[in-house]
Amino acid sequence: MAKFKSFLFGFIFVGSIALNIFFLTNNIYAGYVNKQQLSWSQRAAAEAEAVASVSCSGHGTTYLDGLFLDGKPVCECNSCYGGPYCSHFLPDCVANADSGDPLFLEPFWMQHAESSAVLVAGWHRMSYSFADQSIMSQVLQNHILKVHSIARNAITKGKYLVFGAGSTQLLSAAVFALSLNSSSLKRVVAASPYYPVYRTQTDFFETAHFEFQGDALLMKRTSNSTGNVIEFVTSPNNPDGLLRKAVLQGSSVNAIYDHAYYWPHFTAIPAPADEDVMIFTISKLTGHAGSRFGWALVKDKDVYLNMLEYIQLAELGISRDTQLRALQLLKVVLEGDGREIFHFAYEKMRDRWEKISQIVSLSKRFTIQDIPPQYCNFFEKVRGPSPGDTQVSFLLMKLRLSIRQFLKCKQKSCYLNPLID
Repeated sequence: MAKFKSFLFGFIFVGSIALNIFFLTNNIYAGYVNKQQLSWSQRAAAEAEAVASVSCSGHGTTYLDGLFLDGKPVCECNSCYGGPYCSHFLPDCVANADSGDPLFLEPFWMQHAESSAVLVAGWHRMSYSFADQSIMSQVLQNHILKVHSIARNAITKGKYLVFGAGSTQLLSAAVFALSLNSSSLKRVVAASPYYPVYRTQTDFFETAHFEFQGDALLMKRTSNSTGNVIEFVTSPNNPDGLLRKAVLQGSSVNAIYDHAYYWPHFTAIPAPADEDVMIFTISKLTGHAGSRFGWALVKDKDVYLNMLEYIQLAELGISRDTQLRALQLLKVVLEGDGREIFHFAYEKMRDRWEKISQIVSLSKRFTIQDIPPQYCNFFEKVRGPSPGDTQVSFLLMKLRLSIRQFLKCKQKSCYLNPLID
């Protein structure tokens, strides 16, 4: 019995030593392998983490390409905050209701810091094209199609994909493509209220093929409203957040559907969109407006080829670095069941809508439009509003002008103080 115990003790002792040696050598080997794998990327990774670790009090961010002071990154503060670390609230700041950045998704990406990070080698995609001589990543195209299938916001079967520098460039490319072979001038319109860039960009690139001619609603009242027309249709609309259809109809009418906000976190998705030309952007999907990446789903092959030609002539294709970042972001979007970002963003936007609605309801001069709850194909239930843009309108004000003021006003233009009831 004593011999057996002595043998058992010796066996356990030797086994313990063997296991320790195994784990020690395994850790050393793993560390060696990791060090070998991170040979050239260690410095870049360390710099990125060092910049990201700087606290800006939750009201700002530091960036690798931002300013540095005494070797330290400088915080770039959000609106209404200042100071070295963005800790000072500026009570007299002005809220800019004309535009905004989709920074509400920044916390989501901070929660996915590891999986969303991209470290680009200095020799990444130096060629003008991919190995198949195309200018668009096939892997990225596949991920875009998967995102649409999960969001249930677009029919992609039978459509061609075109990449662009955000939706803005694709809007121009679509106008070019639809007017290129027209025998007469294409009149470009949009129903009011519409996104101002429709007019400014069309006017800027105006050619003998097309010109902007204003409000589609006004054109509908004329007798020639069905001839050679291109209509921009924003759905959900910017700025009122309402779902829209084309105002004009006819065999010579082409519609460009701007679906930048047609995602489950901004609007109910009553059914997948299935128009001839549909434009989307990563700016509103993931919040990365600065990456300038968008895509179009196009039914007609000739229109697709004309849009592709426009992009090739303007850009020789979208930056390969941008496509790589977009791919990494969509990989994160598709993690798990692919629904996390939509739930996160919807809750954020819904809460903000409820807050602004409560604030505006206290005013006697401002109103906010009523957006009724609607069934959503993504959430599979009726859901409340969570728009990305809203039209805050002035209430009609009654003005009274005294006779004394009227009689004293003899100039062609004079300042009259309105008396508000």
